[in-house]
Amino acid sequence: MENRVYNFSAGPSMLPQEVLKRAGAEILNYQGSGMSVMEMSHRSKVFQKIFDDTQAKFRKALKVPEGYKILFLQGGASTQFSAVPMNLMERTGRADYVVTGNFSKIACQEALKYGDVTLAGASADKNYTYIPTQSQIVVDPMASYFYYCANNTIYGTEWQYVPETGAVPLVCDMSSNILSRPVDVSKYGVIFAGAQKNMAPAGLTVVIVKESLAGSEMAATPLMLSYKVMIEKDSMYNTPPCWCIYMLGLMLDWLEEQGGVEGMEKIKHNKAQMLYDALDASKLFTCPAEADSRSEMNVVFRSASEELDAKFVAEATAAGFTNLKGHRSVGGMRASIYNAMPTQGVEKLVDFIKAFDKTNG
Repeated sequence: MENRVYNFSAGPSMLPQEVLKRAGAEILNYQGSGMSVMEMSHRSKVFQKIFDDTQAKFRKALKVPEGYKILFLQGGASTQFSAVPMNLMERTGRADYVVTGNFSKIACQEALKYGDVTLAGASADKNYTYIPTQSQIVVDPMASYFYYCANNTIYGTEWQYVPETGAVPLVCDMSSNILSRPVDVSKYGVIFAGAQKNMAPAGLTVVIVKESLAGSEMAATPLMLSYKVMIEKDSMYNTPPCWCIYMLGLMLDWLEEQGGVEGMEKIKHNKAQMLYDALDASKLFTCPAEADSRSEMNVVFRSASEELDAKFVAEATAAGFTNLKGHRSVGGMRASIYNAMPTQGVEKLVDFIKAFDKTNG
């Protein structure tokens, strides 16, 4: 389609054209209902089927086992920074957090309002350029839960293993890499993710909760943040983000056409490797993230000067590669290559990097 750019935004991210076209074709009259999904009651039979089908597709895609509930909530992943301690901290009043970037730092600070928090691991000593190894993590066996963020969008690092925490339930923010790699959900107590990177437009938060962990929330927990309430009401205590749930369903159909999560992992790895190879071979650019901690979702890089970084971003934007400017807190550049970024987009960016390197090196 003409005038479409390659959008490397960290979120909201681009969506597959196939999904957008299908949504566009159904936007005025969804499957003969005479109305748009954006107009229909969330209590209607038509929407209930959309909801149930999307939930079933998600369970299948991530192989979510019995004993876990899938919730479609609002408030973004940031709301879960409060919901997690409110629902889980009461058991012992203690929790472990590993801080490897901006969002896990904020989550840790939020948890401090509700109990005792131990820093089980961190990477601030090297400006969040690495993920601590298992041997660098100290697990409190009396912690109510152990919290980490699977992928760090700002610093370009990603956990390449699942922490071993014994009997302590694992809680993970997977906002920026969910559905990009297989996950053994049975190892977790809670998984949550904002939708606007790999799943749907902004406005939906998916939470996977082990049922046995629900029901022990703090007395002051707002009913809209209670996992027990949301499980009992199947995410429909109030009007859920209907359009985003519908879009997630379309995205899950598209994901299956790519070979499911397993197929997407191969595509994702190839895109990331291609981009890192080009950056490692360049004369101008470096990647701050340590090699064994590099993210395959957010590729962070920079040149030797802010002026050259600005020139790169400006020329890339003019060439049709948008949102490559790094986060304001770190500068440089960042190419977010979520599931919907086509391989062709990365190939073209690699060609641009090589040409820029040759001209400015």
